[in-house]
Amino acid sequence: MPTERITFPGHAGTALAARLDLPEGPVLATALFAHCFTCSKDIPAARRIAGRLASMGIAVLRFDFTGLGHSDGEFENTSFSSNVSDLIAAAQYLAGRDMAPQLLIGHSLGGAAVLRARAGIPSVRGVVTLGAPYDPEHVAHNFGSQLTEIEAVGAAEVCLGGRPFTIRRQFLDDIRASALGPCIAGLDAALLVMHAPRDETVGIDNAAEIFAAAKHPKSFVTLDDADHLISRAQDAEYAAEVIAAWAGRYVEMTPPAPPPGAPEGIVRVAEADPEGFLQDIQSGPHHHALADEPLAYGGTNRGMSPYGFVAAGLGACTSMTIRMYARRKEWPLDSVSVDVCHDKVHAQDAAPAGPAKIDQFTRKISLCGTLTPDQRARLLEIADKCPVHRTLESGARVITVDISPH
Repeated sequence: MPTERITFPGHAGTALAARLDLPEGPVLATALFAHCFTCSKDIPAARRIAGRLASMGIAVLRFDFTGLGHSDGEFENTSFSSNVSDLIAAAQYLAGRDMAPQLLIGHSLGGAAVLRARAGIPSVRGVVTLGAPYDPEHVAHNFGSQLTEIEAVGAAEVCLGGRPFTIRRQFLDDIRASALGPCIAGLDAALLVMHAPRDETVGIDNAAEIFAAAKHPKSFVTLDDADHLISRAQDAEYAAEVIAAWAGRYVEMTPPAPPPGAPEGIVRVAEADPEGFLQDIQSGPHHHALADEPLAYGGTNRGMSPYGFVAAGLGACTSMTIRMYARRKEWPLDSVSVDVCHDKVHAQDAAPAGPAKIDQFTRKISLCGTLTPDQRARLLEIADKCPVHRTLESGARVITVDISPH
């Protein structure tokens, strides 16, 4: 997926560093992602979720809050409220590009921030929290023994994630005054709460409180055994898939109309895992699938193999063609099913050239209904007329064009 590196002015006018992950095709919706406390826009969870959403047509802006990552400014002078202001500034930047965000996604304290920021971003239709605390003051437990020093002296250096940060008393005062209950109750947007039951950093009870405080429409989805940082690729990918499916109910994601006479459309396949073989497949705005290889061939078996998709195309086309003919003839066909078997294995075909093989698809068709023998025979003949069957039998030309960026 293409990614733009951009900067925009934050709440104090300092430059905030951001990445805008864009779909290969039309932008169907835009999301704004808020990272966790003292993290950055480039943590694996943010990067993976943004990339997967972009593959499904949703552009995602992820940025570093003031004083973090590659953004300018002093972290020690920031607060929870300044993070909220940074989010509103990011939304204003997107609106200036005619990409006002319809989705807010926040991870951990970023989840609390998007709940607060929603009131200042009128374009938002859906809010997603990932492992978010109900009370922003929850982050104070990270300060340990330095909490007393911060209270007494006004500031202290705290080690978070192996890095030193200066925390000032103004930060503590701000999070203590930042009750989220009224914000959640008046959210005026659909809410998706995602949380892992075994989250040891922000307990699952926080998700329950957020969910209870919200009005409908609201949804709660477990992240099972994911850790707080959602560091495993499969957990981040699952979260993104759920977010995209959920958002489709609340965000208008209608693609531009194709020009008159345009073909059926483009099927876009993009690599989802450079370490393996997992592929994102997008057909139009609403149809998403995964392709993969079996475990035995180095894949993760999370989707059908390429040849599996070919066999599925033949089976689906066969069933549709039979149904179309029977419907036109008004024959009593109650149901049809097609089993397709292909005698090759894709991973073996991709190996160095060996003896030539002939592709053979074995198609077993089941026709249920009070059909006469002649009707059954005719429907089996019609199966051979399906367009995919004809394409496979006659062969096809494949034209390759290099569209790589230069």
